Amino acid sequence: MKAKNKMSDFFLELFSEEIPANLQSEARENLLKEFKIFFEKENIVFKNEPKVLSTPNRLVVFFNDVNKEIFKQSEEIRGPSINAPEKALDGFVKSNKTEKKYIYKKNTDKGEFYFYKKQSKKIKTADILREKVPIILEKLVWKKSMKWGEHNLYWGRPLKSILAIFDQKPLKFEFHHLTSSNYTFVDKDFEEKTKPFKNFNSYSLYFKSRNVIIDNEVRKNKIEKELIQFSKKKNLRINIDKKLLNEVANIVEKPKVILCSFDKKFLDIPKEIIIITMQHHQKYFPTLDNKENLTNNFFIVADSLDLKGFVKTGNERVVEARLSDAEFFWNKNKSQSLVKQVSKLKNINYFKGLGTYYDKAQRIKKLSGLISDELLISKEKIELASTICKVDLLSDLVGEFPELQGVLGGYFAQSQGFEKEVCLAISEHYLPSGIDSKVPKKPYSLTLSISDKLDSLVGFFGINLKPTSSKDPYALRRLAIGLIKTILENNKDLKLKDLINYSCQLYNQQSRDFEIKNIQKDLTLFFNERFKNYMKEKGIRQDIIESSTTSNNLDNILKTFKKASTLNKFITKELGVDVISSYKRAFNILNNELKSKDLEITGSADPGLFKNDFEKNLYKKIHDIRKDFTNVSKEDDYQGLLMTLASAKKEVSDFFENVIVIDDDETIKKNRLELLKMLCKTFDNYFNFSRVESLM
Repeated sequence: MKAKNKMSDFFLELFSEEIPANLQSEARENLLKEFKIFFEKENIVFKNEPKVLSTPNRLVVFFNDVNKEIFKQSEEIRGPSINAPEKALDGFVKSNKTEKKYIYKKNTDKGEFYFYKKQSKKIKTADILREKVPIILEKLVWKKSMKWGEHNLYWGRPLKSILAIFDQKPLKFEFHHLTSSNYTFVDKDFEEKTKPFKNFNSYSLYFKSRNVIIDNEVRKNKIEKELIQFSKKKNLRINIDKKLLNEVANIVEKPKVILCSFDKKFLDIPKEIIIITMQHHQKYFPTLDNKENLTNNFFIVADSLDLKGFVKTGNERVVEARLSDAEFFWNKNKSQSLVKQVSKLKNINYFKGLGTYYDKAQRIKKLSGLISDELLISKEKIELASTICKVDLLSDLVGEFPELQGVLGGYFAQSQGFEKEVCLAISEHYLPSGIDSKVPKKPYSLTLSISDKLDSLVGFFGINLKPTSSKDPYALRRLAIGLIKTILENNKDLKLKDLINYSCQLYNQQSRDFEIKNIQKDLTLFFNERFKNYMKEKGIRQDIIESSTTSNNLDNILKTFKKASTLNKFITKELGVDVISSYKRAFNILNNELKSKDLEITGSADPGLFKNDFEKNLYKKIHDIRKDFTNVSKEDDYQGLLMTLASAKKEVSDFFENVIVIDDDETIKKNRLELLKMLCKTFDNYFNFSRVESLM
């Protein structure tokens, strides 16, 4: 029982006006991190995992079974040098809350210094909390904060009260204009109602009785469970957007899922408009039928019971009003000729120094035409898609739904009778839009996507708006990764270097003055770094990435990726071990000799100088391997090529076990080093294995 009496709970509630969902998430993370650091630094022991919870108005911190007292061990603190000014000593005395008579001198390796020894003592946890909690709250950083009234406090939204309890007693402290207490506002809408609390348990039980769920994770799980249950009950399907679910869970405290509907006539407009209207604008959850078609039913999450149906009716009216506007603009925009509107793009600037969207469309058109020759697709079709792909920017709908640019252009093209490939290319040319976004797969789509991204990259590099180590305001890294993903995941082997050169020429034809050599150099380095990142995401070992990209150029990224992926697959298996060990045995001897002596080794051994069959056998094996690497039918069989390299294991082992490379005869020695150089250069046809970690 005595042990139990030495433990208590710490409980803090920060009540404010409604905090936006994204700010809540960050505040929870930051508060938890800062309090954990504080408890650890002060050696305050607690049981169980601490909690930081939130509702739209409340941030709650709870530590369970906290020691009431902590034992501070004696500590020797070094002060200023004895040669320091008197003020430095005075400051040291003051900072340690002591007197000069307790300060003493002591010699160290760095000279003589003043010291003070803090005595061991017991400190009440409540006293530390009173002193430190305001400091922790002051550290809380908000992405967006407010300052209100005459107060100096910056907070996510105006902070109105602080409830602080330790050991079932109020923990009093000052924080800006507020004084903490043991009571809080119990109704966010009627702030004159307050109630005192002794502990977190009574606090959570009280709000539970009022149907308020303090724990944001519990709210989220409740919402998700009800969405799934109600969907099944109504024979509907729902793909729950996790980001939306997290957001909705942070904007309600008494969640109640309600099924609503809108007029079926609106299902005739593009489904993306309906989904964005519901998910992004209204925070609703759309539903599908068993054939994955969008239905006119949707779920809302109310912040209270809807006994009279007013919430349901109100939300249905809101969504119908928005969809009615969308329907009007859809009918208006889809009938406006895309081809006739192309010239209007001259009135929309793309970016300062890069011309208008009309200029961009013309560049994309020519770039796509060049790629079409590589991919053997219709130049006429892809040039048409390129010419009209940006016209949807002129529409009212894209003004209302900017997230749907490209997608709406595809729908407009479809309604005006353009061929399917053209419509799809327009619709998908912004893809991939993120790390997890799908890539365009059809030839016309990927051609337009690559052309658009490459034009943007060349343009921004041309006007010297390259990303820095910390900033990438124009999302150029995302564009480059998207371009690389599109090439690799479609198994295309495009000559990017030539495309960059041509893109630069297209800009210069529009009276720009781009330095082609500099852009080519900068973009090659930039793409190479993005390519490395892509391979890392695919789980390829870092040493293999570095080895495969040492001599990489932009025209070989598909081949390089396949080689690296294949080696990564077999690196720890017998095949990989045999390849690396054979290479490393030769490379290490060569490397040591070339470091220590002024030798010129080119990799051209003279068979006439061989003294035994082991040299001859290795020489013959090297030539056999080289034949395989020049065999056109085997050039894409990377596993087969690794097997060919691994097959040299016997000849390499026999050579090293029976031949002394560093022979007394300098001519024989040099010839044997040339043979090893031949072996390494032959292996280098796959890629440079020197940076791959040795498995021997």
